[in-house]
Amino acid sequence: MELCNCGSTKSYEDCCGPLISGERSAETAEALLRSRYTAYARREIEYIKNTIHPEEKEKRDETAIRKWAEATEWTRLEILNVTDGGPEDKEGQIEFVSYYREKEKDKVHSELATFVKEEDTWYYKDSVAPKVKQYFRPGPKIGRNQPCPCGSGKKYKKCCG
Repeated sequence: MELCNCGSTKSYEDCCGPLISGERSAETAEALLRSRYTAYARREIEYIKNTIHPEEKEKRDETAIRKWAEATEWTRLEILNVTDGGPEDKEGQIEFVSYYREKEKDKVHSELATFVKEEDTWYYKDSVAPKVKQYFRPGPKIGRNQPCPCGSGKKYKKCCG
């Protein structure tokens, strides 16, 4: 059994395969996202084009899509957050990260994607870069000239800093 590229524990034939082949449509925005990721991994460019919202198709460069899909080895999809996009919804947003290799280097693609449902068909509409989350230090900052917290008796800058 060949596992699906989207990261589910299902086989390709039971997961994204039927969507990509046109046997059935995605029931949710997440199913469409997963199948589009799988289509990139399997270089199914026609499916990627067909799942772009009709209003957005002219803005998308098929050559660029094909080039990116063919130049990369897609390694993993991580879905971070899903807002709406269920079978009864008309719109949904999904924040995700996809991992891939390009020119022998590991890379990461982060996106907050919007999906819309029209006439019982889900489409990829557009995306933006996710907001950067601010990091908060869990404790007070240690000054360079303060004693090192490891207990060595040295200044922080001469020890662990």
